[in-house]
Amino acid sequence: MKHIARLIHIAMPVSIVLAFCYAPTAEVHGEAGRLLFFHVPLAWTATIGFLVAGALSIAFLLRGRDSHEITARFSAEIGLFFTVLATASGSIWSKLSWGSFWNWDPRQTSIIILMLIYLAYFSLNASLKGNEGRGKITSAYLIIAMASLPFLIAVFPRVFGSLHPHSGSLVADVPTRLTLIASLAAFTLLYLQILSIRQRIHHFEFSRQADDQKLQ
Repeated sequence: MKHIARLIHIAMPVSIVLAFCYAPTAEVHGEAGRLLFFHVPLAWTATIGFLVAGALSIAFLLRGRDSHEITARFSAEIGLFFTVLATASGSIWSKLSWGSFWNWDPRQTSIIILMLIYLAYFSLNASLKGNEGRGKITSAYLIIAMASLPFLIAVFPRVFGSLHPHSGSLVADVPTRLTLIASLAAFTLLYLQILSIRQRIHHFEFSRQADDQKLQ
């Protein structure tokens, strides 16, 4: 994971420089259009977090390895964190585009539903503390939550005619497209690094608890 940290030190500054110095000014939104290079990667990273959480939950139910269940929880934490950031940046975009921070556009509504789904997961996880079947129950929940992602992200906004612009209409030129790809790569690396740090913290806490029990 040291290599990932080194790559982030390169990829993140490069993506920021590209966003402000290389990508052209948006025709409709002007300089405010540069928010695209942060809002879209935030939403992308949140989706990765939720997908990984669901995939690891499937692996846990099939193999029964506690590490899969624990890492799935960490990935869901990261996904929820980036969802909040994506919502905040999306609200700024909404203010610049439509004149208000929030107007219950289908895309905004779907992301609120998504946050509530994963907040409910953490509530469920906490309420089942000490229950032997907690891992299986919460893993099943994460799988169901993952199954709802296509509907909330792709289907719901299109069925109800969201004002949210399609990414394809915003990245027509090559510089904008390359900058967005660089930003997506940088934020993906950031996700991996945060997940690695979260795992190391958990390992440290587990080791400390084991040492404390030995001293007792």
